[in-house]
Amino acid sequence: MALLTLFLMALGSATRVMNAGLSCPDWPLCYGELIPKDQMNLQVFLEWFHRLIASSLGLLMMALVGATWRWKSQLPKWVPIVTTLCLGLIIFQGVLGGLTVTQLLRFDIVTAHLATGLLFFSSMLVLGSSLMPYQGTGVVDRLPWLSTLAGVLIYFQSILGGLVASRWAAHQCLAGAKLCRIMYNHFIGVVPPTLAVLALVFLAWRTPALHPRLRGLGKLALGLLSLQILVGISTLRLHLQVVGLTVAHQAIGATLLGTLVIFSVIAIRDRHQAEYVQPLQTVPIRMAGSLEPS
Repeated sequence: MALLTLFLMALGSATRVMNAGLSCPDWPLCYGELIPKDQMNLQVFLEWFHRLIASSLGLLMMALVGATWRWKSQLPKWVPIVTTLCLGLIIFQGVLGGLTVTQLLRFDIVTAHLATGLLFFSSMLVLGSSLMPYQGTGVVDRLPWLSTLAGVLIYFQSILGGLVASRWAAHQCLAGAKLCRIMYNHFIGVVPPTLAVLALVFLAWRTPALHPRLRGLGKLALGLLSLQILVGISTLRLHLQVVGLTVAHQAIGATLLGTLVIFSVIAIRDRHQAEYVQPLQTVPIRMAGSLEPS
């Protein structure tokens, strides 16, 4: 479901870049039909397919909620509650999706639509990485807090990027020097998350005996950050004329956020396991030869 959400966000970005957001003038149907065969073209297909994937994701979420409550006795107590909250989140996301059409792509609703999608995406990753098997090494130190900070900064930077996209600020600034402040704020906003990710990667590299999974996630975060900056510069230099680069910019940013979310969850689990095991290791053990005679 997390991977499907990532694909859905990339599809939504392609829909926006291709000016297909209002290709279906009504909601939830498209031209009053489930499949608008007579009106179907590339733009209509993008918007219709985006709705199809979103609806499928909602059905999968309902199935997940039902499964977690069905087998709640075999799961941690928090899992059914969290999945139910996630169901509410995706319902809210669907409402925002409808409002983007009925309110004619109002920029604040479009931005909120992206923010909610990123939050749902992160929630799915938290669920998955919390339940996967993992045995930590207990050497994470400050890594959980640093990765969480980096993830929060990336999240808000992504929302700022969504605001730039929903208001077409980059296009207007390059064409007529309008809304340049929004675009410049996005540029300046790159600095804090970049420094946080670099600090995280450096600290992970300097941490001895760090679990290979965390070390690999740190390297992945560095690679994604470098690629994201490169794609962002290329997109701007090409005046946002290459659709693939614009969509990739959104997708890579979301993937970087997801990588940091998984890193944070695993690092927190690593620390909790260390805190649980360490007191057990300090319990004195009476040797067999020291037993007193009865």
